[in-house]
Amino acid sequence: MKSVLNRFGRTLGAIALAACATSALAQGGYPNRPIRIIVPWPAGGGVDAVTRTVAEKMTASLGQQVVVDNRPGATGNIGAGMGAKAAPDGYTLLVASAPMAINASLHKNLPFDMGKDFAPLGLMASSPYMLVVNPSVGGSVKELVARAKAEPGKLSYASVGPGTQQNVITEVFKEAAHINIVHAPYKGGPQALTDMVGGHIQVMFHGVPAVMPFVKGGQLKGIAVASKQRLPLFPDVPTMAEAGFPGIEASEWYGLVAPAGTPKEIVAMLGKEIDKALNAPGVRQQLASKGYEPAGQSSPDQFASFMAAEQKRWALAIKQTGFRLE
Repeated sequence: MKSVLNRFGRTLGAIALAACATSALAQGGYPNRPIRIIVPWPAGGGVDAVTRTVAEKMTASLGQQVVVDNRPGATGNIGAGMGAKAAPDGYTLLVASAPMAINASLHKNLPFDMGKDFAPLGLMASSPYMLVVNPSVGGSVKELVARAKAEPGKLSYASVGPGTQQNVITEVFKEAAHINIVHAPYKGGPQALTDMVGGHIQVMFHGVPAVMPFVKGGQLKGIAVASKQRLPLFPDVPTMAEAGFPGIEASEWYGLVAPAGTPKEIVAMLGKEIDKALNAPGVRQQLASKGYEPAGQSSPDQFASFMAAEQKRWALAIKQTGFRLE
């Protein structure tokens, strides 16, 4: 009888705690002013597009403007540092992406600690990388490698900054193919793609949504995808494994985090808002048609585990390849 009463008491206690949290949220009126989402990359890129789609739906759901604030620079570290130092009140959020997971293994004095300074909210979307080239280079990975070996040091590849996924994965590819192509870092993807179309840069691993219009239009050539399987949008483009380079797999991913210390009830609420935004009518289809893979239901705890796993994965890749910043 006593154990039953104890369980009943614990249940009542849990209900009371949940009620208090809900009451505190309601009394605080959250949100009662605009919410800012810091995007640590330039406007116009894939992370920006996904964030604006989610922000628009969150605005409609929450009844407060959710504003996107682009703060590019230092491979995402400037914006991430701002997000880490923001007040933990739910009014400043940050887009977390793969470079944050990589930077911990490459920089000693980051303005943030990915595992300690943020409260994960939820994953929004991901996108596999496609290896694209200027058509003058050739139409396959085999032709790219042959051209690079015939003209060592004359071809250039773009990335959105030193230490980004694009930089690391291309260096892994260079090592596997035994070729010498020169790194040309940019602050963002749009300018890099413009220069690729113009022939100033010849090679780049980039997310499918950003390169899709250029590939469909014939301005760039997609020669491989860094995924386990071919993509439904590009069934004729082989995987890197099919092209002779197994193990070269990477994708962009974008999620939302809040500063550490943000009240748990607000974290839980925002996590649900992300899921609600992704499942709003037409959103998943809209994102998928542009080459994104919308996240399934992603709770704050699930996203926290995902981020930790990504940090370990890239740390291992960097250690195994001996990659160092230029």
